[in-house]
Amino acid sequence: NQFVRLSEKFYAKGSWPEPQYVAALVGDDGVFLTLYRELYYRHIYSRLHPSLETRFRSFENYCDLFNYILNSDGPIELELPNQWLWDIVDEFIYQFQSFCTHRSRVSKRTPEELALLKENSQVWNTYSVLNVLYSLIQKSNISQQLLVSQQGGDVIEAAGQFGVRPLYKMLGYFSIIGLVRVHCMLGDYTLALQTLENIELGNSRALFTRVTACHVTVYYYVGFAYLMMGRYADAIQTFVHILTFVSRTKQYQQRSFQFDTVNKKADQMYALLAIAVSLSPVRVDENIHTYLREKYGDQQHKMQRGGEEAIDVLSELYLFSCPKFIVPNPPNYDDIEAASNSVEPQSYQLKTFLREARLQLVVPTLRSFLKLYTTMGLDRLSTFLDMDAAELRNQLIVYKQRCRQIKWVGGADLLAGEPVTTTDLDFALQEDMIFIAESRVGRRYADWFIRNTNKVQDMINSLENRQKAVIADAGKPKVEEQATVAVSA
Repeated sequence: NQFVRLSEKFYAKGSWPEPQYVAALVGDDGVFLTLYRELYYRHIYSRLHPSLETRFRSFENYCDLFNYILNSDGPIELELPNQWLWDIVDEFIYQFQSFCTHRSRVSKRTPEELALLKENSQVWNTYSVLNVLYSLIQKSNISQQLLVSQQGGDVIEAAGQFGVRPLYKMLGYFSIIGLVRVHCMLGDYTLALQTLENIELGNSRALFTRVTACHVTVYYYVGFAYLMMGRYADAIQTFVHILTFVSRTKQYQQRSFQFDTVNKKADQMYALLAIAVSLSPVRVDENIHTYLREKYGDQQHKMQRGGEEAIDVLSELYLFSCPKFIVPNPPNYDDIEAASNSVEPQSYQLKTFLREARLQLVVPTLRSFLKLYTTMGLDRLSTFLDMDAAELRNQLIVYKQRCRQIKWVGGADLLAGEPVTTTDLDFALQEDMIFIAESRVGRRYADWFIRNTNKVQDMINSLENRQKAVIADAGKPKVEEQATVAVSA
């Protein structure tokens, strides 16, 4: 907390003092200087534009830090707050992503920078980053600890010599969350969800809930992975859960330095939720639905109408809310032209998403027409949609298939689930006749009355406070009267 306050007060537009000037003040304490450099480079990344040399030095410092933690004969005598341990892992991955983006833009690099990048191909190498995360997980035995904890066994015995120490345990745990992020940035969503196989996502006492930024990050990447896999019901459930938590704790987070980070992720998740709700008509919480309608009402209406306009809106929301994807391998520095014309990972993932979304966009349109009837001829519906009857039959089959999804029903395996129907409207097609059946979900009147009762009570309290203030002001003597009283006295 003090580092953030001091940064805003003294170093808002510049870097902290360089480590060599601090060394004399701390007796050349190696551990202190390594941790100081971690904060020093993190501040440069957040406030300034890091040079290529700064990126190299930051990577070397992380290597020193992780080598000190992992390669010691026994557990090191070091204790750090959970928030700082999460920030170390999170910043390590962020700087890796930033470097991958930086080196891929070869057309903007000078010849000297290209020569440096070519000579230092091992700096911020994908294998090195993954090796650090997997090594921290293995050193802490965190996977075994989580598994034994679920089965009710002896966690201390499973932890081993290193895992019993909070430093190793939490670094290993946060490395699992970091791997989820890395796999999503690489576009491997199945492996991202498999990484969380020993973490109970719905457990309110899980370790990731101890750090709010970590809590939000887990749900963001899990929800995004579900969205890219076409499991829209699971994506909606994931986003609604964490957005409800964020809205309830927003007043407490405003005093935290994590507020901006959490708020930015929440904005991205609202955009992703708007996409998911438009592609799959799943009922969401009333408060979340109201906010979506206020912020993304026009975009949702365009997406539900379909066509190229819907694709443009989907692309805009997706590019705003998706993670920063990376190319794991460095470009070919010997062929700058080919490297400059290579496909951007952001564009490739967008193309992959839109290929699936185009098929899904037919669901809201067909559903809006089918809701009007209980039986309907195929020819009549094709006339309404201005579509060939054979093409409409194919679209109805697509609709039928898209309304059945695998849905997670709890447990540690996020990939597992049961096939469910995600819409309240079903139909059967017999020759050229469509038979429609709608299962209506009753409205939750209790929630509606409670919410509006609270609003009325807040209005009454506000009016009463205002009335008391007016009465209090009316009872006070005016300035001239106060002066007269003072002279008389």
